[in-house]
Amino acid sequence: MSTGHGRTFDELVAEADTVSVDGWDFSWLDGRATEQRPSWGYARSMGERMSRATAALDLQTGGGEVLASVPVLPRPTAATEAWPPNVARATALLRPRGVVVVAHEEGQPLPFADGAFDLVVSRHPVKADWEEIARVLRPGGTYFSQEVGPASVFELVEHFLGPQPAEVRDGRDPERARAAAQSAGLEVVDLRTESLRTEFHDIGAVVYFLRKVVWMVPGFTVEQYRPRLSALHERIEKEGAFVATTTRFLIEAVKPG
Repeated sequence: MSTGHGRTFDELVAEADTVSVDGWDFSWLDGRATEQRPSWGYARSMGERMSRATAALDLQTGGGEVLASVPVLPRPTAATEAWPPNVARATALLRPRGVVVVAHEEGQPLPFADGAFDLVVSRHPVKADWEEIARVLRPGGTYFSQEVGPASVFELVEHFLGPQPAEVRDGRDPERARAAAQSAGLEVVDLRTESLRTEFHDIGAVVYFLRKVVWMVPGFTVEQYRPRLSALHERIEKEGAFVATTTRFLIEAVKPG
């Protein structure tokens, strides 16, 4: 995918506003945006745990892309997802691997028996339901997750929404996740945080990102934010890539045996 060099604001925005944002594959941004990856290698580490598990659950699987990358999946493996286009996409991708994909609305009880899984995983959950995670884990079972951390990409968020209050900036504090896991009866055995560099090389990349990662600027549309988009386009043209800080944390918790 080529960068936006030499293309007009309207061309870049129109293209990014019409391309599909289904699934959780960001390859459309190749050459247009870069994101530094956490050092712990979530997909690889999760795959290693999957190879040792006897029954596994992937919560909020998106389009199933991360789970599909795992070399060896236990039988049974299940996955949940709330957004209908992603449910269809994940089913098509994961059913050949023997994975059952279940449509599940966030905030509702998980449709699985108590102690059904010895491994529960989730990459970038909107919100972790710790009580339900603890319920479906077997004694001795593990929850393993990479989450978006506090004030992630907030240089971009605040360009559109203005300065955010402290409770919003700190809303994904890993220490709150630790406390919530412990109050649900789990023992946190690993908690790591990293701050990483993200660059947007053209305004089309920004539009695509905000359409796909819908919680960053809730209700984002090109028409509503056209003046702010135009200002950011001018800034990128003049100064080069727009740089933001991405925060991630890794949490691993065990249900006492």
